[in-house]
Amino acid sequence: MCLLKFVCAIVTRALFILVSLAGVWRVTWVKKEPTYWLLTVLFLPLVLEMIVTLKRRRGQDYKWFSPPIFLFLISIIPSIWLLELHHQQDKASGSQCNKLDSWENVRSLITLNETTGNLTNPNILKHINQIFSAVCSNDWILALHQILLILVIVGKWLLPLGGGVTRDELSQLLLIFVGTAADILEFTSETLSDVKEKNSLLVYIILGVWTWSMLQFPLHLAGHGNSNPNHENEQRAQEVSLLTRYSTDIWSIVEALFIQDGPFLVVRLTVMTYFNVFHQMLGFFAIKNFLVVILNLYRLIVICHNFRLSKASSSRQSAIP
Repeated sequence: MCLLKFVCAIVTRALFILVSLAGVWRVTWVKKEPTYWLLTVLFLPLVLEMIVTLKRRRGQDYKWFSPPIFLFLISIIPSIWLLELHHQQDKASGSQCNKLDSWENVRSLITLNETTGNLTNPNILKHINQIFSAVCSNDWILALHQILLILVIVGKWLLPLGGGVTRDELSQLLLIFVGTAADILEFTSETLSDVKEKNSLLVYIILGVWTWSMLQFPLHLAGHGNSNPNHENEQRAQEVSLLTRYSTDIWSIVEALFIQDGPFLVVRLTVMTYFNVFHQMLGFFAIKNFLVVILNLYRLIVICHNFRLSKASSSRQSAIP
């Protein structure tokens, strides 16, 4: 079992580094500047963390915070920023490319690969260059977004459990991750597609909110703990604070209001009002974010009300001789 944990810890971090390396490679490919390979320096903290974790914790992750996922985000997010900014600047002057939005386009790339036949090494490299250049840059960026989110979920699943974390809590956390990842991917793909011309300010705003929302994944506060614990001594129930008793619920509300749906709503309202962009799906998702914010505020009010009632009831019971 220890060997399996050791292997999972190494494989997970190796996948993190491999995907981050693919992002750096794509940046150097698009920018045509070898100096961007210096982004690989960001991999060093992840490698050091792997060595320290394997030596001191035998590969086990922490309960409330995941350093490998956090360092993975640090290593790949700069590459995605550079690719997104470059794509927005060159969107109008984009050349002919194959969008991966139909089986016909995918088959055309496959048949292009099959026509190589017997080629020498220089010709093979040139042919690979043609294949990579044939794929639209937006599809490359979208693929990086998708792989990033999928790998965060799979990586958390493969990482050895931290101390005090049960498999039930891990399953709840992974389900939360899946829903969060779907919302984040929809936000970046839909909202960035609404950017008109070369509006760098809007791109910076969207990428900044996206980066902020990605910080949910290293934190595991919403998936652990018990929001309604059974206290052995009811007479001491009034001494328990609201944050202690409903820590899981309150953290999930904080995530919705300040990390995900709240910022997403602000960005979408800004796009519709200040930048004068509107379409049916943008309006729908803005309403969806608004409903999530309102429902979480209502949930917070209900939690506070129930806490006051339970505290008052415990006080009356303790006063009875």
